[in-house]
Amino acid sequence: MDVRRRQHPAAGERIKAQKLSPTGAGAADSSQALLPPISLCLTNAVFFGVFFSVAYFLLHRWREKIRTSTPLHAVTASETAALVSLVASAVYLLGFFGIASRTSFPDDLSDDEILARDDSRSPGRCPAAIDAAVTVTAPSPPPPRKIIDVAPIQLSIEDEETVNSVVSGSIPSYSLESRLGDCRRAAAIRHEAVQRITGKSLEGLPLEGFDYDSILGQCCEMPIGFVQIPVGVAGPLLLDGKEYTVPMATTEGCLVASTNRGCKAIHASGGASSVLLRDGMTRPPVVRFQTAKRAAQLKFYLEDPLNFDSLSVVFNKSSRFARLQSIQPAIAGKNLYIRFRCSTGDAMGMNMVSKGVQNVLDFLQNDFPDMEVIGISGNFCSDKKAAAVNWIEGRGKSVVCEAIIKEEVVNKVLKTSVEALVELNMLKNLTGSAVAGALGGFNAHASNIVSAIYIATGQDPAQNVESSHCITMMEAVNDGKDLHVSVTMPSVEVGTVGGGTQLASQSACLNLLGVKGASKESPGANARQLATIVAGSVLAGELSLMSAIAAGQLVKSHMKYNRSSRDISKIVS
Repeated sequence: MDVRRRQHPAAGERIKAQKLSPTGAGAADSSQALLPPISLCLTNAVFFGVFFSVAYFLLHRWREKIRTSTPLHAVTASETAALVSLVASAVYLLGFFGIASRTSFPDDLSDDEILARDDSRSPGRCPAAIDAAVTVTAPSPPPPRKIIDVAPIQLSIEDEETVNSVVSGSIPSYSLESRLGDCRRAAAIRHEAVQRITGKSLEGLPLEGFDYDSILGQCCEMPIGFVQIPVGVAGPLLLDGKEYTVPMATTEGCLVASTNRGCKAIHASGGASSVLLRDGMTRPPVVRFQTAKRAAQLKFYLEDPLNFDSLSVVFNKSSRFARLQSIQPAIAGKNLYIRFRCSTGDAMGMNMVSKGVQNVLDFLQNDFPDMEVIGISGNFCSDKKAAAVNWIEGRGKSVVCEAIIKEEVVNKVLKTSVEALVELNMLKNLTGSAVAGALGGFNAHASNIVSAIYIATGQDPAQNVESSHCITMMEAVNDGKDLHVSVTMPSVEVGTVGGGTQLASQSACLNLLGVKGASKESPGANARQLATIVAGSVLAGELSLMSAIAAGQLVKSHMKYNRSSRDISKIVS
């Protein structure tokens, strides 16, 4: 009784505070619980006892079954009764503690009346229930996120309220564009909200000067700014009788300068030439049958030339540019992987080929209703992964580019000799890569050039993986005086429409190369030309880097051009 009397004043103060507060727990819940009678306490105790008793019994029985190797699913009558009791007691206890079934106090009762009503029930209460009832309050909201002050950007009062809503979680960050109808405002609000939530400064990440409308729904979700990557130019690259100034977006010192030196050597030797060997994007769905025999029947059907024309008609309906070129099925047990290849015009073409594949799959299920489509892509493409199928069969544009570098150019511009370059290429790019177990990596640094051009021109940087597959060959010609150098790249995946190519900066770089947008005269010509420019630039980069290594200039060059002398100790981290 003493415990109850000590606790009641606190309860009265809490109730009074809730009445006075317009937004307090009293206004929200409208009541404070009455305390349970002793019969309810006894019922709870019985069910607690039943729950733990049968749980102990079942665990003991299951341990004996494991010891005697008796199947666990073979249950006796007593075990069945125990299971039923366990479930019943669990349901009761969850229902009791999970549902608030307490009697509420009317708002017009005074504190004395509440205490009087409480006293009238006191003989039927257990002490534990008294303490629990007095100390229970309305559920509190989740703790607010820890916010650390950072330098804010200038926001209007309305935007400031929106930032607070994003920080509190009442407005999802991803919905700002649709709510506000202003992509720039959405980015600014999200930028500020991220600073406050994380407590990290975003100073140095620019917000102004970018067209956020241009990326909505196609390039980037939930933007908070943009990253600045410097763009340099190498060239002119003399390729197939035309000069190109090649844009390269990179933060690696020496890369543009080295590629530029390679372009100079090629230009001084009369230029390079290129050949497009193949042009076709791939997509391989994976389907499954009940038996391997049934999967083989579809494989034979797809390989039959008599069926190709009808499948082509179905596939080509997906786009006026998509044209099915080949179907290559591969079987693994009862699973069939079908590698479709098609031309895609000036687009890189992943979405285009996927739509055509879906059309064919729908068509095939008329004759093969038991075919189960597991996925539209089964990694037999293979996209954004180093794979032998791309190295051998190619994907996207397959290009070879070559040049003959005169002896005097090798000596004066590249500062080395033909013999040294041929020997280094054999031991480094060919033998060294073989020792490393390289897959498509028989080159010095093709991915450097590919990545820099891809970022500058709005390509998918992740496709640098297979697009950088390259074998560099060097051979002494003309009685050993001159150098024949070539790069063979079977999987250059580029486009001049769609994706990031339509952004202002990337579009400007494509325009610099003369391949902006779609070719009106010959669909696909711009994308094919861009692929040859990539290969020609790789040729220049390979030639220059190999020369630097052969002449022992690599470390010296990087120490000169790839090391900053600025004091970065004051830069905000």
